[in-house]
Amino acid sequence: MSDELKLKVSLLPDSPGVYLYLDEAGTVIYVGKAKRLKRRVSSYFNRVHPVLRTNMLVRHIHDMRYIVVNTEEEALDLENNLIKEYQPHYNVLLKDDKSYPWICVTKELFPRVFITRDPQPKGARMFGPYPRAEVAKALIETIRQIYPIRTCRHALTADNVEARKHRLCLQYHIKNCEGCCQGFVTPEHYGQHIAQIKQILNGDTKQVSDYLLEQMQSLAEAMKFEEAEVLKRKYLLIEKYRVKSVIVNPSIHNIDVFALLRDDSNAYINYMHMRGGAVVQSMTLEYRFVDTDTGETDPELMSTAIHEIRERFKETYATERVRETLVNVLPEFPIEGVEFIVPQRGDKRKLLAISLKNAQQYMTEKEKRMEKLNPEQRTTRTLTTMQRDLHLEQLPRHIECFDNSNISGTNAVASCVVFVNAKPSKKDYRHFNIKTVEGPDDYASMREVLTRRYGRMLEEGSELPQLVVLDGGKGQLSAAMEAIDGLGLRGKIALVSIAKRMNEVYFPGDSVPLFIDKNSETLKVIQRLRDEAHRFGIKHHRNKRSKSQIHSQLDDIQGIGDKTKQLLLKHFKSVKRLSEAPADEIIGLIGQSRGEKVINALKQKES
Repeated sequence: MSDELKLKVSLLPDSPGVYLYLDEAGTVIYVGKAKRLKRRVSSYFNRVHPVLRTNMLVRHIHDMRYIVVNTEEEALDLENNLIKEYQPHYNVLLKDDKSYPWICVTKELFPRVFITRDPQPKGARMFGPYPRAEVAKALIETIRQIYPIRTCRHALTADNVEARKHRLCLQYHIKNCEGCCQGFVTPEHYGQHIAQIKQILNGDTKQVSDYLLEQMQSLAEAMKFEEAEVLKRKYLLIEKYRVKSVIVNPSIHNIDVFALLRDDSNAYINYMHMRGGAVVQSMTLEYRFVDTDTGETDPELMSTAIHEIRERFKETYATERVRETLVNVLPEFPIEGVEFIVPQRGDKRKLLAISLKNAQQYMTEKEKRMEKLNPEQRTTRTLTTMQRDLHLEQLPRHIECFDNSNISGTNAVASCVVFVNAKPSKKDYRHFNIKTVEGPDDYASMREVLTRRYGRMLEEGSELPQLVVLDGGKGQLSAAMEAIDGLGLRGKIALVSIAKRMNEVYFPGDSVPLFIDKNSETLKVIQRLRDEAHRFGIKHHRNKRSKSQIHSQLDDIQGIGDKTKQLLLKHFKSVKRLSEAPADEIIGLIGQSRGEKVINALKQKES
């Protein structure tokens, strides 16, 4: 197993999907599905398998690709189509002609509704495919219980019905059919049943679920528990079933899907090709910007990617006419004979969402790969983004954030949290008890804290931070600048304050705030700073309140330790009874020296 393949496996997501193994020639030799891609793929390489075929497969794996989907059933559907597309050498399952079940509604005078594995019969409306045959069978059986539709295969033309060519069968006599073969029901009335059935098969299964639940409860009340259990199984199957999957509709044929995502330095375009309603090709192209301020627009990037894909898959486009392409960004340059659509709802919108998900996963995997290979690269990128967004002269490798906490001016404290290289440095966190401010004055508290903090750092010769963040508005910033000016540090430390709306950042001397993009790395770091400062300050504030609530007169007596206090309170039960006790009793309990200290202190307190 090569280092490159080992790295790919380590970066796989824990989500459903399909994986493809390739040999040295780039040929797909195996396609598999997984509920959790990382766990399943890793299992191939971490042990010797009891099956010789599997060990041979592992020895021939040179590279790997994967496609992320929403559910395991979608992965099963996708695996089926990819196996039929590539015919991999080492695949055993799903290589025969057996396909997934569909529900067919024929176009006849009296249409039939039945299960088929032929996805494209002539002259019929198809619904599916269904990931499991049990679900399709449960739907058909329930529909036949609700609607009296025919199950026979007779050719019921208008002439045959008028001539009553076919005899009534058992289904009529047990009231499962209205006798359409004898003309006992009109095509219009029968067509109403079919219209409702199509509505259910399109996804409105509430009618079916309600019917099954009602029948199940009726049977249970009648003590017919075995029959109720049969309906319960059908009910649970239909409730669990998700009508639409990655494979959505056989009418979606020969359609391309392109989804574009980009960050500051890269663009990612995922491509999927649909055939017969199924994904048969998928890949993600990456474009890297030499200059982050490039004028390359999203429509231009989309046009470039579409041209690249059409060049790579010349044979596919030579044999298949792609007339429709789904995109999230309309390309700058049109293609003759191809209609570009940005879908807003329905199956096509779901397909675009799957493509976006794959592009996002590719981008996430690339970032994780970069972090593993070069941990400093992501940090440098984040700090560079902050420097640009906040117009800083230096890279903010050392950042400090301050927050005040008090209740009506009592127990006033402040917290200082420190981030080094955009990560918390908890050993450098500091608490401050406000000493010179009376009442709830946050501005004066901020002046005191910054004066104490950076005055001490100047005395000790410590390295000053490149950026200081304040949790507050313009008032907090003005108070902080007074402290900085008093220490002669203007121009040496950059100060900003964040408003409650969190995307508003104020700078000294500027009344107009800077609005930061909510998806920016800068805002994420600032949010973490603010949240950490708030958490750290609240914790200290709670501890201080708790201590003040259990404070007693004995705590203020010098020379009286915790053990002596415990001994006195255990014997006398309270400070009041201690103050009323005879001096001899106190001295006899804790000794002459400590006893006189306690007696004198209590008398002084009373006077």
